[in-house]
Amino acid sequence: MSDELCLLDTNLLVYAYDVSEGEKHRVCKKLVDACWSLKKDFAISLQNLSEFYVIVTEKIENPLSANIAGGIVQDIIEFQGWKKIDFGAHTIQAAIKISAEHGVHYWDALLAATMREHQVQHIYTEDDGFKKIPWLTVINPMKQ
Repeated sequence: MSDELCLLDTNLLVYAYDVSEGEKHRVCKKLVDACWSLKKDFAISLQNLSEFYVIVTEKIENPLSANIAGGIVQDIIEFQGWKKIDFGAHTIQAAIKISAEHGVHYWDALLAATMREHQVQHIYTEDDGFKKIPWLTVINPMKQ
């Protein structure tokens, strides 16, 4: 599975830049560093990048400045090691169906629908809700 493209969920991206998270920071920074050093490609949804920006500037113990957080987002957008994926109107319709059928939060269903649309079947996350979606392989790096 090491050759499979995996999406890095928002929570892990946040941990990679939130030094107050201790072991979670260490584990997630290692994942992100593998991408930055071209040892592993990751998919990232534009939804994830938007969530990341809000969380690291407003919701973590030691928020990043808008300038620093914006720079991280810009670097990810410009770097070839991150495969950027996005959704359209039909993806929203699919997400509504996924949410209803699998009992997952709409925003997680939207991410899952976006992943399916881009043939990404693996997700690094701590969110067990994704396990309800049968075509996804969920990898929790905190449990490895």
